[in-house]
Amino acid sequence: MTNFRQDFLEYVIAHKILLFGEFSLKSGRRSPYFFNSGLFNSGAKLATMGHYYAQAITDAKIEFDMLFGPAYKGIPLVSAASIALWGHFQRDAPYAFNRKETKTHGEGGQLVGAPLSGKVLIIDDVISAGLTIGESVELVRHSGATPVAVVISCDRQERGTTSTLSAVQEVSAKYQIKVISIINLQQIIAYLSSQNQYATILARLQQYQQEYGVS
Repeated sequence: MTNFRQDFLEYVIAHKILLFGEFSLKSGRRSPYFFNSGLFNSGAKLATMGHYYAQAITDAKIEFDMLFGPAYKGIPLVSAASIALWGHFQRDAPYAFNRKETKTHGEGGQLVGAPLSGKVLIIDDVISAGLTIGESVELVRHSGATPVAVVISCDRQERGTTSTLSAVQEVSAKYQIKVISIINLQQIIAYLSSQNQYATILARLQQYQQEYGVS
């Protein structure tokens, strides 16, 4: 695990964005952890989040021309990532996001920001069922641009209820694009393994991984 990923893990644990306990998921499973990106809810936190996205993008050495963030959570994330790419890496990346409903007055249309063109990097928080990413891929392609990768904050690395693949693996296979995460379940477990105070939590995460994890 690279240093910035460990730094990110320590940050989200300290700020209770990565929570440990018992949480009900849409799948009906009871999860011992939950990543809530909605808690990046201040200027400082959002700037920090943007920096980690920008670092992950730069570290992955992805060729791209612009960024796209799907409504709604992707909107602040793509904005923060674009600012951080310029502020920390001197990369002035155009960005756009979509409206849930097409605007019929004023400038009109579904998109806000730079026109979708060239190689597009999609920015989102997590991939659950992959529906939002699928809609984003189709929107990018319909605009004549090419989706090249998706960057998310956390990959739960657990299989779906009807598949042996995880949501991330399904998206990657279906749309033939790379999915990059800042952290994933395996890295969370590795980090907790190095911290004595998380022994009980670690055991629960390992059990959950054994029951629902993907290879």
